[in-house]
Amino acid sequence: MPVIRITKEFNFEMAHALWNYNGLCKNIHGHSYKLFVTIIGEPINDSFNPKNGMLVDFGELKSLVKENIISYYDHSLLLFKDSPEELLSKVSQMFEKFHIVDFQPTCENLVIDIANKILNKLPASLKLHSIRLNETATAFAEWHAVDNNK
Repeated sequence: MPVIRITKEFNFEMAHALWNYNGLCKNIHGHSYKLFVTIIGEPINDSFNPKNGMLVDFGELKSLVKENIISYYDHSLLLFKDSPEELLSKVSQMFEKFHIVDFQPTCENLVIDIANKILNKLPASLKLHSIRLNETATAFAEWHAVDNNK
């Protein structure tokens, strides 16, 4: 059976600020992100299986990503834990949905975090091939399993 890849696209809105950055992104600002999740494997080859011919049901992939990624990030604010304490303490007074994270919330680090979250939730029969996260219409970061020994 040939190996194929399937991709599902997701959208979410998120704000962040880059602590100690020397440009405009040091200010809290938001993006309309586009996330592309690509899975690789062999389609099911079992005529008695209702998913015959599928690598995975797109609905199952959608549920996994929405539950573990989109619900976490969508309409939230991400700040790096090393940001000034006075900022971090005020965030809980100002915002309902925010996350203080262990990494600078750049597009590059977000794509790594998303890949790790998906890797931890995928069934053993599926392999994550790549993640692409568009921060703007013309800028994106990518994670590929082959580059990360996964």
